[in-house]
Amino acid sequence: MISLSEFFELNREVIFFVYGLVFFLLGFAIILQTRRSSRLELARSLRWLAGFGITHGLYEWGDLFIPIQAEYLSASTMRILYLIHKILLAVSFTCLLEFGIAVHPSSKKTRGFHRFTVGLFVFWAILAFAVFPGEFDDIEWRRQSNALARYLIGFPGSLLAAYSLRVHTYQRIKPLNVPIIVQMFQIAGISLGIYAIVGGMIVPQVGFFPGNILNVSRFTEWVGVPPLVFRSLVGAVIAFTIIRALEIFDLETERRIEQLEQQQIIDAEHERLARDLHDGAIQKVYTAGLLVESAERIADPDSEVDKRLKRAVGVLSDSILDLRRNLAELHEHTRVTASRPLAELLHELALNPNYNAMLKVSVRADLPEEKTMSERRTGHLMAIIHEAMSNAVRHAKAERVEIQAKDGGEALLIHIQDNGNGLPSELKDGYGLRNMRDRTRLLNGKIEFENNKGLRTTLEVPWKD
Repeated sequence: MISLSEFFELNREVIFFVYGLVFFLLGFAIILQTRRSSRLELARSLRWLAGFGITHGLYEWGDLFIPIQAEYLSASTMRILYLIHKILLAVSFTCLLEFGIAVHPSSKKTRGFHRFTVGLFVFWAILAFAVFPGEFDDIEWRRQSNALARYLIGFPGSLLAAYSLRVHTYQRIKPLNVPIIVQMFQIAGISLGIYAIVGGMIVPQVGFFPGNILNVSRFTEWVGVPPLVFRSLVGAVIAFTIIRALEIFDLETERRIEQLEQQQIIDAEHERLARDLHDGAIQKVYTAGLLVESAERIADPDSEVDKRLKRAVGVLSDSILDLRRNLAELHEHTRVTASRPLAELLHELALNPNYNAMLKVSVRADLPEEKTMSERRTGHLMAIIHEAMSNAVRHAKAERVEIQAKDGGEALLIHIQDNGNGLPSELKDGYGLRNMRDRTRLLNGKIEFENNKGLRTTLEVPWKD
C-alpha cells in the first residue's frame, strides 16, 4: 500500500491542473460578473483579483505543460518559455498586491502606492536576473526566482489583500445588510491570509534563508502532504467565496430596479396630488373667494361685516398662493431637466447609470433647433419616457432599448423599441401605464403600445399647447 506522500506524488499532474483551473475560473468568473457601471467601489478593484486569478492559473499550468514540450522544442525556445513562466508568477502576485491596495477603502490612496508595486516588481527582476543570474531553464535559477517572487511580492500581497478585503467588507459591504455576502467576503479574506503562508512562505528549496529551512521538501516531510494540495484547497475556497459574493452586483441591480419603481410611484403620486390641487382645492378656494367678494360688495362700507369679509378675501388669496406654491413643488421633479433641449435630455438619459447598467440604450434624435416645448410639457414628456425605460427594466426584462425622436410637422414623434417580453395578451393597465396615458392626455397627445419583437411605444405630442 502506497503512502499519502506517494499518492500525491503519483497524482502531481492532476493536482497542478486542478490548482491552475481553480484560479483561472476565479479570474474568468470575476470578468464575467463584474459590472463596469456599478457604483460599488469593489467593482473597480476586482479587476486586479481577476488578473491574479488568470495569470496565476496560467503559471500553474505552465508547471504541468512546459516540461512536456522539452521533447519537441529547441533549448532556446525552452529557455524563453521558462522565462515567461517565472514572469507570469511575479505578475500574478503583483496583481494581487494591487488588489490589496485598490480594495482598501482609504481615501488617501495615491500614485505612490502603485509606484511601490511597480518598484517591487522591478526589484524582483533585478534580483532574479542580475543578483542571481543563470540560465532560464536551469532548475536552480527557477527555484531562486520562484522563491524571490513569493517572498517579495506574493507574501505581502496576500496579507495586504486579506486585510484590505476585511476592512472593505466591514466599511462598505456590511452597511448594505447582506449577511451571507459579508460572510463570504470574510471567509475569502481569511483564506487569502492562509494563502500568504502556504503560497508566499513555503518555497522550493534554495540556498538562502528562510528557504533553506522552510521549503516544499521539508514541509512535505513534516506534514506528509505537499503544500500544493493546501494551496489548491485554499484556492478553491477563495474562488468559491468570491464567486458567491459576486451576487452583490445582482443585489445592486435589484435595488436599482426597486428604486426606479419607488421613484415612479412617487412621481405618479405627486402628479395625482398636483391635479387634485389644481382641479379641486384651488378651484374651490377660488370660488369661495369670489363668493366672499360678492358678499363684500353688498355689505355696508366700513361696517364690521365689511371688514371681516375683506380679511376673509385676503386669507383666501393667501391660501391660493400657498396652494400654487405647493403645486409648483409637486411639479419640481418634472422641471429639473425641462429647461434644456430635448435632444440633450435624451442623450443624457442613455448615459443614466440607472438604465445603462442593465440595458444597452441607443438614441437617435433628429430634431430642429428652432422647435421647442415649454418646460412643463418637456417635463411631462421626459416623465413618460422614463416610465417606458423603467418598464423595460422592471417588467420586460429587455437587454436593448432604442429611442428615436423626430419632427412630425405640428407634432413631435417618439418611438421607443425594446427587445423584451412585450405586453401580455390580457393586460390591465397598471400604475405606470395609467400614468403614461394620463400625462399624454395632459399634453393633448396620443400614445400607442404594440408588441413587435418586444414592445414598441409610439408617442405623438403637439409641439405647442
